[in-house]
Amino acid sequence: MKKIIIGALLWSAASLVFAVNAEEIVRKLEANTIHDSVRVEGSMVIKDRFGTKESSYISWGEGEDNMLIEFTSLEERGQKILRTKDEIYLYFPDAEELIRLQGSALRDSVLGSDFSYEDMTGDKGILDTYKVTLEGTEKIDGHLCYRLNLKAVSRDVPYSREVMWVDTELFIYRQVHKFSVSDRLLKELKVLEIEEISGRLIPVRVLISDKMKKDSSTESIIKKIEIGSKLDPELFSLQELTW
Repeated sequence: MKKIIIGALLWSAASLVFAVNAEEIVRKLEANTIHDSVRVEGSMVIKDRFGTKESSYISWGEGEDNMLIEFTSLEERGQKILRTKDEIYLYFPDAEELIRLQGSALRDSVLGSDFSYEDMTGDKGILDTYKVTLEGTEKIDGHLCYRLNLKAVSRDVPYSREVMWVDTELFIYRQVHKFSVSDRLLKELKVLEIEEISGRLIPVRVLISDKMKKDSSTESIIKKIEIGSKLDPELFSLQELTW
């Protein structure tokens, strides 16, 4: 009888965990991470074999399609990255030069960090770019998480496969692994700290490491975030980028 009761309890717990499917998990995750409008003040702390460097920035975002990042640290002040629906542009104020990134250049490092331009500016919604399957549950740093396998639906996607661990209670990601076409682990992302801001759970400290580099990591820190603030419609234009 005791074995039957234990078995029933385990089955009941498993049923609760799998009460949602992969698509529902992703939609709940993106409800925390995609905003109609957002303004962020943050920094990147870059560590490699040469030492530690910190670069600060302000960014503005609008839905899934638009993001503008302007660096404010002394060495990079005025440099900007603009992502619109289909393009990423760079602006260098000293040279008054505007560059449209294409192909492999999208995967170049931002300021020597472990973030590529695609990593830092985000991409389209997960369900638009990946086929997602729920593989089970695992604990990450003591938190029970759904393990999601994401397989790219086209060659235009930055990573051919990702594995994402999403907290079963909070529906925020705790860890992400990003893989190459040959299924080699390229990058690992871990969430270090979460805050509730304007009713949303926001990863405010994230550590990313490029597995192709030795002794390299970058910590992204959100110092201030405003969700739902009104943004100028021209903010994400090429004209505004060069101003």
